[in-house]
Amino acid sequence: MTKTQASNLAQVEGLLFISGDEGITLGDLAKITGFMKPALRRMLADLQTKYAQDQDSALILLQSADTYRLATKQELAPVIKHFFEVPLTVPLTTALLETLAIIAYRQPITRLEIDSIRGVQSSGGIQKLMVRGLIDTKGRLDAPGRPFLYVTTDNFLDYFGLGSLDELPALPEQVDADDPGLSGDLFLAALQSRERHEEEK
Repeated sequence: MTKTQASNLAQVEGLLFISGDEGITLGDLAKITGFMKPALRRMLADLQTKYAQDQDSALILLQSADTYRLATKQELAPVIKHFFEVPLTVPLTTALLETLAIIAYRQPITRLEIDSIRGVQSSGGIQKLMVRGLIDTKGRLDAPGRPFLYVTTDNFLDYFGLGSLDELPALPEQVDADDPGLSGDLFLAALQSRERHEEEK
């Protein structure tokens, strides 16, 4: 494999990774990379073979119609299940709280929008929050790939002692929650301000 081919394959693999559970269509791959669809199909086939033959790789490439997504191999199911069950006994991490705060203030919101605000991939954190029952899906966005829309649940309200979402602490003045340039830290600070207020009572 030449250096150019490896670079092209890495681009495709990277897009598959960040597309998460929703996956990415062949058309979107072509649009983003500029590669022709026949070439992309060959690269995707190469990735499928690579993952299938590499016993040390945890990944497989799944295809549904023209949508492709990465997943973990079936034999890893027990340890993956354990990964999501164990954190239920420990407090939410800062990263999980940040993801949760973004969803709380921006819901309904897609994973890619969350990733854009945080600057990192959030699919693992979203799954953990769903396992805890703090968030859930509520339909899909009418856009390419039809990504899931995430919202908070009644368990979220109970966790933070809220009667309704109207009781969420206000964001700083002059701040628009829909501004795509906001950082996750701002949402997290606003959400945690309620906890500090309760502790001071």
